[in-house]
This record gives sequence, C-alpha cells and structure tokens, in this order.
Amino acid sequence: MAVRPVLTIGNPVLRQVARELTREEILCADVKTLVADMIETMHHEEGIGIAAPQVGESVQVAVIEVAVDSERYPDTNPFELAVFVNPRITVLDATEQAYWEGCLSVPDLRGLVHRPRMVRVDYLNLDAEPASIVADGFLATVFQHELDHLDGVLYIDRVRDTRKIATVDDYVRFWLNKPGEQHMPD
Repeated sequence: MAVRPVLTIGNPVLRQVARELTREEILCADVKTLVADMIETMHHEEGIGIAAPQVGESVQVAVIEVAVDSERYPDTNPFELAVFVNPRITVLDATEQAYWEGCLSVPDLRGLVHRPRMVRVDYLNLDAEPASIVADGFLATVFQHELDHLDGVLYIDRVRDTRKIATVDDYVRFWLNKPGEQHMPD
C-alpha cells in the first residue's frame, strides 16, 4: 500500500470520463493494489471517499467510508468501508437537499451543492459480483459526489450560485453555523 498524490482541479485526468473495468481486470492484482492505495490515501487525507481519477487512474472505481469514531464528522451515521466498481446511480427521490461540499481535489474551498435526496447505486464489488445499495440524506450526497468523479465532474461544477463558494476560512467564518445550512466534509 502507498499514499498516492491527490490530483487537484486543473489536472486533465479529473475531467475525463473514466473507463469501466472488465471482470478480468477487477480480479487482477493491479486493481487490488490500486484499491489498497486509494484506501491508504483516503485515510491519510482524512477523507470519507476517493475515486480512482483523484489518484491518477481513469477507471471506474471509488471507495467510501464514514468511520464509527470519526472526530471530523461526529454528526454523521457511520458507513463501513466499501469499494464500488463500475457504479451506476439511479435517483429514487429527486427532492433536493443542499450541502456545503468540499473535495480533496479542490483544496481549500467549499461550495453549496443541491443534489437528489435518495439514490440507488448498482455496482460490482472486488469479486466482480453485482451488488446495490440505497442511500439517502448525507450518504446520498457522498455517493453522488464521489461517483461524479468517474464522469469527470467536480462538485464545483454543480454549485448553482457562485456566491455560495468560499475559502475554508471564510466558510467557517460566515457559513458554518448559519441556521438551515447543511455541511459535508471533504
């Protein structure tokens, strides 16, 4: 396992549509190494998700985990570490919710993003077996944020009102404790 550099906004790899993996590729050692490196990088960066393009690999793989004992995200429900290969999102409830989002690939900024409230994610696991999960609320936003990376989309592309983009310092100063605002960490 290795901590890989996280690509940041401006790097063209982040804007590519990542390619799907074949069953054979999913089962090979290279993909297992990639996933281990992604997990190590996510933990090192104290993130709750990371997609392969963020570490320079334009393939359809993402990892999500919200730790039980997370000090950084104390008000969120835990989500056990999981790997998603070739994921597809289906909106189950289009009612919008808005969270202030951040991203390891867009350092030092936050932006208010509106997304559907409930989604289903169909994907392959690391054994190349089909699986699905339904997520709502904060977790639905996390899935949509991470899986957007596989389509070359960054959260900043989804900010409707550019007046709701702030540096981390100004986000904390002016927006963090504003009534009615929801917040999603990096």
